[in-house]
Amino acid sequence: MRSVRFTAGVLVGLVALALATALFVYWFDYATGVAEASGLGALGYVFLWLAFGANLLLWTVVGLLRLGEDSVRSLTARRRIGAPERTAVEREPDRVLVGAGGSGPLPDTGEDRPEQPQDTAGNAGADEGAPGPADLSIAVVIPAHNEEPVIEAAIGSALRLFDRWDVYVVSDASSDATAEVAARTGVNVLELLNNRGKAGAIEAVIEEFALTDNHDGVLILDADTELHPSYVEGARRQLADPDVAAVAGFVVSEWKPDERSFVGRLISAYRDRLYFMLQYLMRFGQTWRHANVSFIVPGFASVYRTSALREIDINPEGLVIEDFNMTFEVHHKRLGRISMEPGTKAYSQDPFTLRDYYRQVSRWTLGLWQTIRRHKLWPSSFCAALLLYVLEVVLVSLVLLATVLVGAFVALGTFGGEAVLALSFFEEGFTAVTAFLPLTAVLVGLFVPDYMLTCLMAMVRRRPSYLVYGLFFFPIRIIDAFLALRTIPKAWTARSDGRWASPVRVERT
Repeated sequence: MRSVRFTAGVLVGLVALALATALFVYWFDYATGVAEASGLGALGYVFLWLAFGANLLLWTVVGLLRLGEDSVRSLTARRRIGAPERTAVEREPDRVLVGAGGSGPLPDTGEDRPEQPQDTAGNAGADEGAPGPADLSIAVVIPAHNEEPVIEAAIGSALRLFDRWDVYVVSDASSDATAEVAARTGVNVLELLNNRGKAGAIEAVIEEFALTDNHDGVLILDADTELHPSYVEGARRQLADPDVAAVAGFVVSEWKPDERSFVGRLISAYRDRLYFMLQYLMRFGQTWRHANVSFIVPGFASVYRTSALREIDINPEGLVIEDFNMTFEVHHKRLGRISMEPGTKAYSQDPFTLRDYYRQVSRWTLGLWQTIRRHKLWPSSFCAALLLYVLEVVLVSLVLLATVLVGAFVALGTFGGEAVLALSFFEEGFTAVTAFLPLTAVLVGLFVPDYMLTCLMAMVRRRPSYLVYGLFFFPIRIIDAFLALRTIPKAWTARSDGRWASPVRVERT
């Protein structure tokens, strides 16, 4: 059975790669002809490659530089340390029960604890007296509001990696059984009587249990998120670098197509592609130690060093979400750098309906603009990178929406027949627009580069269904572009209290 799946996966990858290559050859040939005909010279070819995004191209190059440096540092550290001799020694438990009615070792579960790997890449040459990754204590904070269907799975994923006395659930005035379900698992539970919003809930649980005084780091985990088994190892290794103020989790879209409608699968596939590109092709380069310009430590599963967390204003007035603001606080107050590695993964549940998707993206984009309004810009490489990103988002959104309108106008004239072209004002406009921008150019310029990326994702994930869902990604991009522009004025005219309304949830199986 495994060999059949492997063979099928390889065939899917080859088909997707062939399709992506064919589309690229066609697009490049067509777009090159358009660039030559435009008379813009070299500038025309610049616009040609900008179809894939200026930020994406820039940070992909930086990411390759980081990959090269990381490889050299790892190789050098291994040669310096050498291969340690293996000796048969009795392994001691790495944790003891404290503050919970006992001080003895943890009970034997019958399973060997994984050995803590040596941090050869990031901390070679560190002081011998400095705490290693295994010595860093991390508290897990799970803020939740009406998350009864998913909270137990999130807690379960945390308990596989942490002791239960290090896990803290804060139910933000939930009207369902969120608090009761959490309490049955034996973790620490704080129930708020008034809805404070996610940021307010995080602030309350940190204060109630004095987490910044008793731990080295605080992991903020969304109630719809499950941690990968290697998450803690990666987070501790990164946090062992004293320059790191926050470890950004690497989000992976949960892929359970049997539990979703066609629209739900479409959203999940679109998000999977989006997260892959943003993290591997942008954020990986932005979190290079020589760059440190990442503008988001995603709030779904990220760790903050407690010394930095004490300096962060977690819950200022007027913001709809907290993660952009907390990231800006790290940069603005020079609290340290933000680290991200692909191995620090967690699985997030995407919206199941277009209505929930619209509301979620609206909150995210509004949160970005509100945070920019609050912090403004200051002289720094971070703000320079942020400005480049903001300019591209606004410009691309405007061009995308304008091109859609032009495409609809051209399509109406092309397929509307004599009845439409008989209108004098329409005929003149149609002739002028099609002379500059024919319908074929609109379709090739908008759809083909986007679908090429989908083909590559189908190859990487070995999911042939992406080739079908990718045909419908473009309308979701239109929603994203519309919300990116619509929420700009709202950031300066509307005040938010941060209160949340949970989307449709499906119990994890």
